[in-house]
Amino acid sequence: MDGNEFYRKVILTISGNKIVKWLSIKYGRRLAGRFIAGDTLDEALDEIERLNEKGILVTLDHLGEGIRTLDEAAGYREEYLRLVEGISKRGVESHISLKPTQMGMVLDREQAYENIKQVVRRAKEHRNFVRLDMEDSPYTQATIDMALRLHKEGLTNVGTVLQAYLFRTEEDAKHLIKAGVHLRLVKGAYKEPANIAFQQKREVVNNYKKLIKLHFDQGVYVAIASHDDHIIDWVKVFAEQSCIDKQDYEFQMLYGLRMNDQAALAQDGYRIRCYMPYGTMWYPYFTRRLAEKPANLMMVLKNMFK
Repeated sequence: MDGNEFYRKVILTISGNKIVKWLSIKYGRRLAGRFIAGDTLDEALDEIERLNEKGILVTLDHLGEGIRTLDEAAGYREEYLRLVEGISKRGVESHISLKPTQMGMVLDREQAYENIKQVVRRAKEHRNFVRLDMEDSPYTQATIDMALRLHKEGLTNVGTVLQAYLFRTEEDAKHLIKAGVHLRLVKGAYKEPANIAFQQKREVVNNYKKLIKLHFDQGVYVAIASHDDHIIDWVKVFAEQSCIDKQDYEFQMLYGLRMNDQAALAQDGYRIRCYMPYGTMWYPYFTRRLAEKPANLMMVLKNMFK
């Protein structure tokens, strides 16, 4: 295990500690603000307008996961319906991202599906696209099943996410591509055991490239979500050598990270989409961003003492 991987596991482990969580929520909101567009939808929409002016597309996420009641899920559903309407009313360039557990998947899978279906249907009415975010491995199959079921019901404006560190992902990708489900590819940001996931960075990167190439070889649009310069440069070279147009794929990065680089990609004619979260339930998202690499934590600590 290399140093970065050890760091990631430590952060993800301590983030589950109740005392750490309480301290972070009490004192960390200002620090997390680097990664969060605002507490309200209007604040997020204002920020989308600013990014769109720079040529940066957005996928908007209302933060929330680990809910305890179906009433909470219904509340999130209603917020997402407002979100879809808000994007349309403001005329901004933004897709929608949501987490199935936020819609109640752990509590009642069928009710969660109905909640998600309402959001996807409303998005279709406004000619918009919804991405079902992928969470940790207990929910992988259920999330894929939901995306496929929505497609079968004619709601093809929905896609999902696959994580390169899982052994199963290559076969999942082949199946979903065949079904016409658009994918975002990520390395993976959860702590997963060695019996189901690659543990070495080199193995994850190699599998990530294989998944990207799988899409390119079949002429399928793909969202490549990475801040890794090695991956980004490899994609640029491979796409150019393979005569793949810049409009046939997109890069995705997180709000608050490498914003100047995102603008530069847009200026160079690449499609770049910023994953932008908003809301007050920011703690789990924030700790995953810290866990991804030491540089994120150092950036936050520097901001603390400004």
